[in-house]
Amino acid sequence: MNTPLTVLPADAVIEAALLTQAEPLSERALRQLFDPPLSADKLIDVLAAIKLRWHERALCLVHTHEGWRFQVAPAAVVQLGSLNEQRTPRYSRAVMETLAIIAYQQPVTRSDIEAIRGVAVSSNVMQTLQERGWIEVIGQRDTLGRPSLWATTAAFLSDLQLDSLQQLPPLTELGELVLPDLLVPAADTVE
Repeated sequence: MNTPLTVLPADAVIEAALLTQAEPLSERALRQLFDPPLSADKLIDVLAAIKLRWHERALCLVHTHEGWRFQVAPAAVVQLGSLNEQRTPRYSRAVMETLAIIAYQQPVTRSDIEAIRGVAVSSNVMQTLQERGWIEVIGQRDTLGRPSLWATTAAFLSDLQLDSLQQLPPLTELGELVLPDLLVPAADTVE
């Protein structure tokens, strides 16, 4: 005996998709879950309803640079932290300084980073940032040797819960971590 397929409401389908996917889902991907695809206006209404339904819970629906996803609400992070056996990676000062230089000065070459930091940049530092998915090569500078130009990724923005680089805090708010040479804007073009 065949049971007829139950047509689920759009909010139930979208909620299930968001809860079961490890990566954020774009609005286009969410609209394409339906035949015919959901209109942009209907999707906005559905997402607003889901966001309201999850208000004041341990999970919240957020929009990141990469799309929509559920994440642990800030109020629940401390309590749930003990469940996470994997420790948050601790990054060295060299890694954090290099990331800050790339984020605020992009695109930059490795020699630009070395000039600002005043020391050589270890291959391990760049590899750590690449493996984390926070930086990538976006082109080469049109100079002798054609050095790689580095920039941050969409994953960097998503992990920091930023929509754009303009949401990075001003360098003056970073206190002791501010590197004075970062205040000089980069003037590179990607080839």
